[in-house]
Formats: sequence, C-alpha cells, structure tokens
Amino acid sequence: MKKILFCLLAGVSFISQSCINDNEDPVAVLPSEGVSVESHVGGPTQPNEVWVDLSDIDAQGQPKQTLTTRTDWDLAFYSGSNFKVMLNSSIMMAAAKVPNALNIDAVKESDVSTLMTQVQVANFNPANTIYIDDVNGNYPSGYTAIEEVKSNDADNGVYLINMGKDLYTGNVAAGSVATGGDSRGWMKVQIVRQADGYKIKYAPLASTSHKEAVITKNSAYNYTFFSLKNEKEVTIQPEKNKWDISFTVFTNTIAGAGSYVYADFVITNNLSSASAYEVKVTSGSTVDAFNKFKAGDVDNSKFTYNDQRVIGGNWREVGPSGYQVKGDVFYIIKDPQGAFYKLRFTRLTSSDGMRGYPMFQYKPL
Repeated sequence: MKKILFCLLAGVSFISQSCINDNEDPVAVLPSEGVSVESHVGGPTQPNEVWVDLSDIDAQGQPKQTLTTRTDWDLAFYSGSNFKVMLNSSIMMAAAKVPNALNIDAVKESDVSTLMTQVQVANFNPANTIYIDDVNGNYPSGYTAIEEVKSNDADNGVYLINMGKDLYTGNVAAGSVATGGDSRGWMKVQIVRQADGYKIKYAPLASTSHKEAVITKNSAYNYTFFSLKNEKEVTIQPEKNKWDISFTVFTNTIAGAGSYVYADFVITNNLSSASAYEVKVTSGSTVDAFNKFKAGDVDNSKFTYNDQRVIGGNWREVGPSGYQVKGDVFYIIKDPQGAFYKLRFTRLTSSDGMRGYPMFQYKPL
C-alpha cells in the first residue's frame, strides 16, 4: 500500500525530475513515419484542453488543434435525446444532491457543512467516486453525479457543487506538474427541462436568491457548455464530428483510492464513435513496427467505443523510475468518419525537461 500511495502522490503536483530525459535517444533509431505534431497543452500547469482533428490538415500537414482554457466552463449539457449534465473533470469538480431540498434559495451552508467535507476529489476516499461522472465517458447510459434531469420539475432537486480548482500560477520545477491552484469555492444549482433543452438555476452557496439561464440543445455538438463563474454559454469542444482526441487534465478513478487527478491525459471522442486501441511491441524496434503497420493490419475487434480512456495516461510513465514516453506502444485511431490513423507519442517534456509539451507522430492508414 505504501508503494501504491507513493506512486499516486508522485503523479500529482510537484514531482521531482528523473535523470532520464524522454527527449534524448541513447542510440540512433530509424526515422518514424508520419507528421510530427506539438500539442499546445501549455506547460507544467497544463492550462489548455486541446481538441485535435486528425483529418483537418493545414498546408504544412498539421492537424487542426482547438485550444480552450480548462477553467472556461463548469457544466456540459448533453445534446442527445437524454437530459444529462456533466461536470468539468479537468478542474476537479464534484457534485452531490442536497437531501430533501427543492427550493434552491432556502439551501444554506449550514445545511450542507457535513456534505462539503465529502464532496471532494483526490482525497484518497474510495467512496468519493459517487461525486464525479462516469470516467468512461459512456453517455448517455453512464452515471452522472447530477442525476438525469426529470420531466417533472418537482423531481429535480438542488445540488451542491464543488467548483474545483483554479489554474496554478506559481513556478513549477522541471519534470513536475501542478494540476490545480486555489479552490474555486462552492455553488448550488437546480436544473429542469425547458422544451428541447434545460433551465438552470444557480447561485453562490451563501446566497438567498438565484439567477437562471436557458440552455438549448444543439445537435451539431455533443454538449452545450456553460460557465457558472462567468454566467454565460461558452464554446469548448468543436462540432461533434470534428475532433478525434483531446489532451486534458482528467479526473479518473483508482481502485481502493477513489477519484484521482491525472496530467498528460488523452481522451477519444467516443460519443461520436471515435475509438482507439493500443499496439504493444514485444520484440524488435517500436519505430520499425510502427512504420510497417498498414491498413490491412487494423483489427476492428480491438476498438473500444464505451471508454474514452483507451489512451489516457497509458502512453507515458511517471513516478519513481522516471518521467518518459513509453517506448513499446503505439495507437490505432478510428475517427468519427471511419478513417484510420496510426499514432505514436514521441515526447513528454520540452527540451529543458518541462512537462506539458507533448509531441506525437501520426499517419493516415
């Protein structure tokens, strides 16, 4: 258990740098096929969520990257036939239903003081997974901390919202990451259906009045995003068929330890049928295996559509043994249009050892 906890703690903010530099090859290797892409995560505080469309190529052969700041949004309202609301996993948000509460204006801090100690992320409490959304991203069937919005208004209760963490603004040592800064505080929300959309009531926890906003579903997108802090809709993800993978900080789960925060995480757009699988190279050169992999080698049975974490943090190693790209894996990606790509990660840090500067190579199959 001590070893497990050490490894977990090593993955969070301010980890000491290994003497292994993932940007240096000890021996000459064959050049890898494909275009090299720097993903603009933004450095060791990893401020950006990066949405990558592998098929939208510019004149230099680079795929389109859409950048949004992690703190730009708080809630995501599902555009499909179900009425689901998701939390911003990238900033450690959490939520819980306030028992027996139907009047948002009547809920005060003294009513939820005990609940506030429980609605936390990454506190090594195995029970805290009920306060975050299904990490598989398998919506609309997956669990959400905020229950599916009911058709009868009286069936939709008030939720206590842990607003997560602001971006860290201090210095970060080489090889380390800082996934969160100061607390963003608490709010309360209540959501009902509004025609083909949602109506949200929201307020700071101490307030005795609330504000409202109407969210209309937009079928071109997986979600409509809303910022409680800035009190407005915001555009975050590209249109639902115009991104394939995303680099982000991510709230995941660990068996026996509850929710946990990961840097350098990569998710797939599984809501739009994008998928991936990992190719493990057990002998010989990974670059050679990557170069030789052709369209005829794709195994459709290996694609996973019900879990956005196929790549996740599996492409890199962080912990007591060092911080580096795994040298024996690459990935096969299927985009929403059914096109295939091979992709391998080539860098975890910048040339001076700073995290948050990943690089990958990819090629259509």
